[in-house]
Amino acid sequence: MKSRLFVAPVLGAALMIWSGAAFAQDASTPSGSSAAQKSSSSAAQKSDQSSSSSSQLSAKDKAFIMKAAKGGMQEVELGQMVSEKAQSDDVKQFAKRMVDDHTKANEELKALAQQKGVTLPADTGAEGKAMKAKLEKLSGAQLDKAYMHDMVLDHNKDVHEFQTESKMAKDSDLKSWAEKTLPTLEDHLKQAKDVAAKTGASTTKTSQTASQ
Repeated sequence: MKSRLFVAPVLGAALMIWSGAAFAQDASTPSGSSAAQKSSSSAAQKSDQSSSSSSQLSAKDKAFIMKAAKGGMQEVELGQMVSEKAQSDDVKQFAKRMVDDHTKANEELKALAQQKGVTLPADTGAEGKAMKAKLEKLSGAQLDKAYMHDMVLDHNKDVHEFQTESKMAKDSDLKSWAEKTLPTLEDHLKQAKDVAAKTGASTTKTSQTASQ
């Protein structure tokens, strides 16, 4: 009888200890689970933000970036060539400015494209290559006229496209870049027309070389 009375309290104490340990374990589990859930949720949000960076631009904004990148590379390549081969000092100075200004703009656009997850073209494309090939065959006054003819036409298009993008761009960063770059392009156009007039270059869409 005494043995049974002694065993009962011992068993009761053991059960209390076991229950307390189980309760402590259960109580700690939600906290750990909550921390893990928060960490997982944070990682998911970062992943979503990263994956959305490449898709946040509209189709028109992406098309503008690609075209601006090709045009910028073309201005630098042609400027480098003409600044060495041109006959007119005015043409040489204009070509050097194209290299300086468009190199800066190209770097800004490259940084913006990386931020948006957009891969820029590696070259100027078929149109740019054709224009360069045409000018490479010319020299002296012929080169000066043909280059300035192309520069007036190119910057007319550039100014129009940048004006549109500065107003219609969906992406705020791209819109700001277009607005920032536009005044430089407008000044390029003005200077191109002035230099073209000095060289006697045509500023119409008619081929300069064909009109000579």
